[in-house]
Amino acid sequence: MTRYPTNNRPMRKGKVSAGLLMYRVSQGHLEVFLARPGGPWFPHRQQDIWTIPKGEVESGEELQGAAVREFHEEVGIDAHGPFTSLGSIRQRGGKTVHAWAFEGDWNSDGPLKTSMVEVEWPAGSGQWSTWPEIDEVAFFGLGEARSHMKLAQQPFLDRLQQHLASYSAAPVVALQPDTATLPERGG
Repeated sequence: MTRYPTNNRPMRKGKVSAGLLMYRVSQGHLEVFLARPGGPWFPHRQQDIWTIPKGEVESGEELQGAAVREFHEEVGIDAHGPFTSLGSIRQRGGKTVHAWAFEGDWNSDGPLKTSMVEVEWPAGSGQWSTWPEIDEVAFFGLGEARSHMKLAQQPFLDRLQQHLASYSAAPVVALQPDTATLPERGG
């Protein structure tokens, strides 16, 4: 179990995370799988908080391997490629996030399987409590994903859409500036 002190110190610059953006095409519409972080910080916040399942890269670990490991730890899903690199972004706190996309699905009827973390809460109190690392996951169309997802990670959505447009035999048809329709792909 990971332990996170909440001592209000700024995040160390230069941290590196890696994650996966799972997507599916449902009834011709592109949907992406996002996770809402658990913990005591934003219990009711829905906007600009959801994220791709990701986590810190361990010393000596390859980025893509870390992304696959973290995806499984955070949401309990075994990710299988092929994986498409979506490059990296830098978040406000200085963390660099590398991401890969893959096509997959999740049974929303099943329970979320996530790791637990210990958090000092309230901050500086010396009291530790255990929280799920992720408290909610869902598939979103691109428009809804943009309203929920951290702003810094939204370029991953654009890069995924561009990749699928170049990959697909039929062009991606923009219905609105932030949604897309794709042809269903066979088995």
